[in-house]
Amino acid sequence: MAVGVLALQGSFNEHIAALRRLGVKGVEIRKPEQLGNVSSLIIPGGESTTMAKLAEYHNLFPALREFVKMGKPVWGTCAGLIFLANKAVGQKEGGQELIGGLDCTIHRNFFGSQIYSFEAEIAAAELASKEGGPETFRAVFIRAPAVIEAGPGVEVLAEYPVPSNNVLYSSSSVRIQEENAAPEKKVIVAVKQKNLLGTAFHPELTADTRWHSYFLKMACESGEGASSSIVAVEGVDLSSNCKQRNELPIFQ
Repeated sequence: MAVGVLALQGSFNEHIAALRRLGVKGVEIRKPEQLGNVSSLIIPGGESTTMAKLAEYHNLFPALREFVKMGKPVWGTCAGLIFLANKAVGQKEGGQELIGGLDCTIHRNFFGSQIYSFEAEIAAAELASKEGGPETFRAVFIRAPAVIEAGPGVEVLAEYPVPSNNVLYSSSSVRIQEENAAPEKKVIVAVKQKNLLGTAFHPELTADTRWHSYFLKMACESGEGASSSIVAVEGVDLSSNCKQRNELPIFQ
């Protein structure tokens, strides 16, 4: 089976392109019945309220929740992270429907509005340990959420320093923090819990495919993680390497 990418709105094309760079086929998912054709799923970044309305229109929420409950690997980036959370705050009036599964509380616009989007190097020791490459990852935050509470079963994969007296802050304050190198607290920006992965930033908008490789290894190691569950493109053979847990090229 191929890797599904929820294609209602947002950066789904960029995720499919990143998968293709790793030799893996990604397929667009827009209807509940299409989830039966994939063994794992990526929920991309975008406008979470719009995505929720479209998912509700297509009656996707019951199927998405069942997909998660079945233990199939799901990765949410930015808006996708919001979707996977059990609870979200800072939402628009009326809120939005969530898929749930991640024992987290998400602040929907923790880093502020679109004009406060920024890039920053974040420490990613677990990623580097599994995928090689640098100890840091250049993360793209676009009107990004953050995890403000995480349950005991949630593994924190990356954090970002923020001023303790200011939840919403500008890109200028980000630069000041990096220069002073004396943050007062950290906020969680990447998590993993069993079959679920969440990142507040957009790996699909960078050339670094290590997060995609990390997720694909989760798919290989899951209950349905036989090598046949991931479809290669352009004649790439992933089968033997998958069994060795080294099925994908690591970032150089």
